[in-house]
Amino acid sequence: MSEDTTHPIAETLLFVDGVTVSFDGFKALNDLSIDVQSGEMRAIIGPNGAGKTTMMDVITGKTRPDAGRVSFRSTDLTRLDEAAIANIGIGRKFQKPTVFENLLVWDNLELALKSKRDPMTSLRWRLSSDDKERIVSTLQRVGLADHYKKVAGSLSHGQKQWLEIGMLLMQEPELLLVDEPVAGMTDSETEKTAELLRDIARNHSVVVVEHDMEFVRALGVRVTVLHEGSVLSEGSLDKVQNDPRVIEVYLGR
Repeated sequence: MSEDTTHPIAETLLFVDGVTVSFDGFKALNDLSIDVQSGEMRAIIGPNGAGKTTMMDVITGKTRPDAGRVSFRSTDLTRLDEAAIANIGIGRKFQKPTVFENLLVWDNLELALKSKRDPMTSLRWRLSSDDKERIVSTLQRVGLADHYKKVAGSLSHGQKQWLEIGMLLMQEPELLLVDEPVAGMTDSETEKTAELLRDIARNHSVVVVEHDMEFVRALGVRVTVLHEGSVLSEGSLDKVQNDPRVIEVYLGR
């Protein structure tokens, strides 16, 4: 009997194909093509102005491309608005944490809970036991189980970042876009954030934009380097760090 040597092929979840975006004649994205596989975590690095934020804006529907296509599975994202894109399973975390500072940590997660609530059902809506379990599980996952009764505004910067990641998880996204999650964090918080994202990547796809190379190394994932709106280099962190083009335009500065 011949041995079966076939392997399952990873499914492409996100496909950015030949995308160009111009602002007043400046090409923020220039024929950019990137694909992210289902279940993959990818790090995106590059100098300021490389197009990282614009890429996230295009994926989430905040910015319309001048040319190219952005697909999430078989769905053309360029035809959807921001709310519709969020509803099909793409969550975004911005660099600055946006939590409800005057509410308790628990209440922040409850508000973020994905559920079908129109104005009428909201009046009589109550947390189910499953909902409560999800909040408790998420609190534990993001390291805030001992802080659920605290006002969110009293948390440290790092804890607010984790709370916002927890709020994203309550939406049950298939793909998380995370923008510079460790900016302003202590070394300890940075280490915990790497652990958290590696844990999340076990059952979600994650795209992380970051400048902190030690943090990217801790993630241990494939790295894409952007420069002037295009992919300059791609591969392991060691590979891209030793790419002369990357050293010239980014790491050597």
